[in-house]
Parts: sequence; structure tokens; C-alpha cells
Amino acid sequence: MCGRYATTTDPAKLAVELDAIDETDDRGFDPNYNVAPTNRVLTVVERHDRDHPEDPATLRIRAMRWGLIPPWTKASEPGVPVKGKPLFNARADKAATTASFRDATKKRRCLVPMDGWYEWITETDGNGKAVKVPYFMSRADGGRIYMAGLWSVWRDRSQGDDAKPLLSCTILTTDSVGELTKVHDRMPLPMAREHWDAWLDPDHPAPEELLETPTEAAVSDIVLRQVPALVNSVKNNGPELLGQVDEQAGQISLI
Repeated sequence: MCGRYATTTDPAKLAVELDAIDETDDRGFDPNYNVAPTNRVLTVVERHDRDHPEDPATLRIRAMRWGLIPPWTKASEPGVPVKGKPLFNARADKAATTASFRDATKKRRCLVPMDGWYEWITETDGNGKAVKVPYFMSRADGGRIYMAGLWSVWRDRSQGDDAKPLLSCTILTTDSVGELTKVHDRMPLPMAREHWDAWLDPDHPAPEELLETPTEAAVSDIVLRQVPALVNSVKNNGPELLGQVDEQAGQISLI
């Protein structure tokens, strides 16, 4: 699964790198070392221009709420969706047949950029007490990872034409492979650059093979390492969350 991750890019930089249109607002994005569900996150989509739908679709950077809100969700108060199950992850092998994700799988697919993600292993310390030890999975070269995601548009139908759209997304997960099985049996689904066009295409369904579990070779550049327990609390947020754990303090084995 993927319930916490880190991202240090900003939309303007990302737009330049990808030759995309920055459609985020002016609230800005600071580096976030402890992204959690319901946070506002960056996504990459491919869409047609609303005023010129006949033009080719282009890459766009959009801000979305992490935790997909299905379009049929009712409002608890004007403009606010009813709280439901936190749909921040979706199984890649079941998304196409699951009511909450079926429509998005057909025509609203996205990429979620991140520096890496966190998982926890429950271990026993020297006093026999169970502790959760955090690990960070990232590319060995420090490069950005783009995870496959789905997105949705929600509007409060009771507000009619005045309803403002709320964009939300979920990250697809798949079976872990290779070294990543040591920390969890599930992992977010990375999308290789050569598959972006097919995955983001708003006019055609994505090839089914893009939802399959990747090979070990496809994730061989992802490494894992223990990080400070500071990340255990969402109140903590800073580069120190990715600091090197003091080996003399007793690094817990993954085996």
C-alpha cells in the first residue's frame, strides 16, 4: 500500500521539466516530507483544451486532494462532501471493476510524482516491546518516481451551475516484488516513462498490461532504508525525516 510519501518538487519546476501546463493555483507547494491522505498533492494529467477540444491533448499539472471522492458522493454541507472510506489507494487488479474507480480507470488516469514512499515494519526492541520501524523506498539515483493514479471530479449537485469542482485522486497499488517484499506485500504501481502516453491518453482505455504487477527488473533501481521514527507522526515535516539512522543505535534487520 502507500499511505505516506515525500515530494519536494514544485508545480512550476515540474511543468518546465515535463513541458506541461501548470494549472495549480497561487497557494504554492512547499516541499512535503510527510504527505498524508487528504493533503493537497500534485498530479500529472493529459487533457484537451476546454475551448479547443479538437486540439491534441496536453500534459497538465493539477493540484488534487489525496483520497478519491466518487462523483455521486453527497454533500454534508454546501460544497463539502460527506466523509466516507478514505480511498487513497486502489488495487490495480480490481480498479476497473470497482464502482468507486471504474469510471476513472476508463478516462481519468494520472501520475502522482514523489521522491519516495514510507512503510513500517513491526519489530521487537531490546525490552521486548513492539515498535513500528519506518523505511523509505526511493530511487537509488535520487530521481523522481511517477506512480499510476486515478482521479475524479466532485461537485455539490445541490448548488447547480455554481458548484465548484473538487479534484481528488488515488494511487494504484500492486503486489510487491523483489526487495520491496521485505517491508510490505503491497506497493504503489510505478509507471515507466515509455508508458505515459498510453496511460494518460484521455481518449482511449489504457492497455490492460499497464495495470499488471511490474517485473523485479522494473523496480530494481528502487532501494529501501530505515529512516528516523519522526515520520511516525504526521505533525513532523522536514528533511530530517529522511536522515540517516544512527547504526550504533541498533538498526533493525529486514530479514
